[in-house]
Amino acid sequence: MTIATSYEVADKRELSVNMNRKLSIFSTCPALDGKLSLQETRSRIRDVARWSEESGCEGILIYTENRLADPWLTGLFVAEATERLSPLIAVQPVYMHPFTAAKMVSTIGQLTGRRVHLNMLAGGFINDLAALNDVTPHDERYDRTVEYTTVIQELLQGEAAVSFEGKYYRTENLKLTPGIPPELMPGILLSGSSEAGLAASRKIGATAIQYPEPPSEYRSKVAEDGIDYGIRIGLIARADPADAWRIAEARFPEDRRGQITHTLSMKWSDSAWHQQLSRLSEYAESGRSPYWLRPFENYKTFCPYLVGSYESVAAVVREYMELGYSTFIMDVPGSPEDFEHQARVFELATRG
Repeated sequence: MTIATSYEVADKRELSVNMNRKLSIFSTCPALDGKLSLQETRSRIRDVARWSEESGCEGILIYTENRLADPWLTGLFVAEATERLSPLIAVQPVYMHPFTAAKMVSTIGQLTGRRVHLNMLAGGFINDLAALNDVTPHDERYDRTVEYTTVIQELLQGEAAVSFEGKYYRTENLKLTPGIPPELMPGILLSGSSEAGLAASRKIGATAIQYPEPPSEYRSKVAEDGIDYGIRIGLIARADPADAWRIAEARFPEDRRGQITHTLSMKWSDSAWHQQLSRLSEYAESGRSPYWLRPFENYKTFCPYLVGSYESVAAVVREYMELGYSTFIMDVPGSPEDFEHQARVFELATRG
């Protein structure tokens, strides 16, 4: 059921989209939040990681926030459960010094021979940051993340000692051992929904990840400014669109408690993407557009969904590709069959 087989390409990690770009697909790891038993949680994470690898995904996103288990240890668990899958670890600068983060990357690389990707964060939930006594304003948090990532990159790039002097971090003759070979240098992803996020992505060469609006809302393609762009979405597609919507409605029913939590979270978050998606609710509810926000509005996930027939969903995915998006972070799968339907959508989208 691998995506690679569906696409019939040589390298399943980098899929040509007929636009002189390489397509990278990541899945998302279930959150280790204490809601399930430890045995159920371990089994669920292991299963999703293995499904993701079998489907040809390049890596798997692992969340971090105050209420979740440590993403680095979860990433090591994922690496041990698979053979090739790369952990995409969310990194919150407030949690640890950049030297510690670089040492984590190096250690996982040394122990597993696996490349780690880093999803650099600048914050978001104000209450989480306040609990850690971090009152840094939104845009300045991106400046801090740029410094943080720069230190990590310089430490991992070679054996030379790193002396760095910035506003938020300073090092003097700091050296990382053991290092990692060039092929294990981490890929860097960063939220690029705000101007501050885009500017930070350009400075550190990160893939700018956005939470997309419907393609019709875009006035132009993403900027061709030397960085890659990606989006985070979920897909529910079937041959019959009625089947897709039936599955979507069953998986994400109306949830009044979730809606209240979503409303409250709007007050806790200063993230540009959170505000952006909330403004799109009226659009998403008009007719049966593939673009669907109920999972987001009911606090079940943090990305829009595309729902409908293979052809209609693939047409929207194709439009995102034509806009310039080449990295896709897919939402947490419900079953291994989700990857089969996902493969069909991407096969149609890349065929054009």
